[in-house]
Amino acid sequence: MAHEVQNFNLDQKFDFTPGIKKSIMTVLLIGAALLVVGIVLAMMGGGHAEEGAEAGGHAFHWYQRLYANIWINNVYFTGIAIVGVFFFAIQYAAQAGWSAPITRVMLAFGNWLPIAAVLMIVTFFVAGHDLFHWWHAELFDKNSAEYDKIIDGKGAFFYWPMEKGTFPIFYIVRMVVFFGFWVFFFSKFKKISAAEDQLGGTSHWFKMRSWSAYFLVFFAVSSSISAWDWVMSIDTHWFSTLFGWYVFSSWFVAGLSAITLAVIFLKGKGYLEMVNENHVHDLGKFVFGFSIFWTYLWFSQFLLIYYANIPEETVYFVERLTSDVYGGFIFVNIAMNFVLPFLVLMTRDAKRHGVFLKLVCTLLIVGHWVDFFLMVQPGTLGHNGGVGLMEVGMFLVYGSAVALVVLGGLAKGNLIPKNHPMLEESYQHHI
Repeated sequence: MAHEVQNFNLDQKFDFTPGIKKSIMTVLLIGAALLVVGIVLAMMGGGHAEEGAEAGGHAFHWYQRLYANIWINNVYFTGIAIVGVFFFAIQYAAQAGWSAPITRVMLAFGNWLPIAAVLMIVTFFVAGHDLFHWWHAELFDKNSAEYDKIIDGKGAFFYWPMEKGTFPIFYIVRMVVFFGFWVFFFSKFKKISAAEDQLGGTSHWFKMRSWSAYFLVFFAVSSSISAWDWVMSIDTHWFSTLFGWYVFSSWFVAGLSAITLAVIFLKGKGYLEMVNENHVHDLGKFVFGFSIFWTYLWFSQFLLIYYANIPEETVYFVERLTSDVYGGFIFVNIAMNFVLPFLVLMTRDAKRHGVFLKLVCTLLIVGHWVDFFLMVQPGTLGHNGGVGLMEVGMFLVYGSAVALVVLGGLAKGNLIPKNHPMLEESYQHHI
């Protein structure tokens, strides 16, 4: 079909130059060096916790901190990857036109999903017993001194149809099904996108819209249950009916920030000629708005638990607020993910300029990692956790690896969906 956008190069491809790869690899190697130093320091620290035991009464070993860090980054960057696919699907389901030139950037984040699936499943088999308290057979043995009636009552959610305390097959099946369908939908979107570029017409847009609707229904269910499985079950006694939404909001803000940074990066390299300050403004509004949404959910969850003051609910926040290790990070979390983004992006101009968005989006990506750190480490490591060289190094390694995979995937196809029926609308976009 004809568009009034012939002045732009619609066959543009991203050139993943050796210089860009070298920069990312440098960060990865710095992260790897910090990680190795952090592991060596943890091993030299004696391998055991203060007083020789963690909160659960079991001896603490240095590798448990390594496992916890791997799990934090697995879950966090899996969320960023699936949010890229989710935001892509939203554009088609909502028949959005403004975002047409940047939809391929969103979809590119899904390239991490197959790798994330392998890392998550392997990590669970290797480290699951150390990460999840419920994977201890004695908790389900009524003749054991460590028998736990509450966890026993929740056992079927992890072990069905196997005997509780043996092998968590129901948990594994859910993980495999979620990743399997996420990768399937991502591959389907890529296939339809490639066909649209080659054949043109509107049939592929309508097909993409239908598949996007199917994906969004599945994502609504799978994102919440995965949050229960991968994060909330760490604190097995505790639960929150808001937790699925809370994890999604943290994923979503981090994913939006990553997408915005990618668009600004590409724009700075001379790509995405159709993208102007109006498109950037829209991305800035999404980041600003959903930062407030995350804060709303955080405060709603905290206020209801605080006001009700029921011990089995308040323990989650008491463990974090009163801890010498984690107490300060509660306030760092709020400052990085709400206060600073809110103040910086409050004005219209700030949401239209890359310098402000680069600052805020970088802050938010680090800040929401801190959010997941607070969700995972207290329940897995107790007072043996913290942020050190191991944590910083692991974050840099994962972040660099994701950047390599995403940009590598982006370089394999057209950067612009040249036959998208709403390119003209996006060209005329003005706010």
